[in-house]
Amino acid sequence: MNPREECPCGRGEPYAACCGRFHAGEVAPTAELLMRSRYSAFALGDVPYLRRTWHPRTRPRRVLLDPDQRWTRLDVLHLGGGGLLDTEGTVEFRAHSSSGVLHEHSRFVREKGAWLYLDGVLTA
Repeated sequence: MNPREECPCGRGEPYAACCGRFHAGEVAPTAELLMRSRYSAFALGDVPYLRRTWHPRTRPRRVLLDPDQRWTRLDVLHLGGGGLLDTEGTVEFRAHSSSGVLHEHSRFVREKGAWLYLDGVLTA
């Protein structure tokens, strides 16, 4: 992806200044920014980043992405905790793709200063 193109996460910033910095190794300061960066990683096919930001207790052995699926929009609906001083947080979102809409309530934890995706519950 061109670093100057708009980031897939929908914040309206260039990729390099938005999720690109997290994909390059900077630690996301909030659960929401981690979730947005993970959405961008799904959109860009960045499996190493998805694995790195997935809690080891719940991370699958393999992360397989459908190469035909195109992620088109992210809507963040609700945040619970997950701020600069928190150790736990939740993000409710809708991720739109060529296959439909994924509505999830995700849980995040911060360990050793880094936010990690713990798990999520899909909503119909």
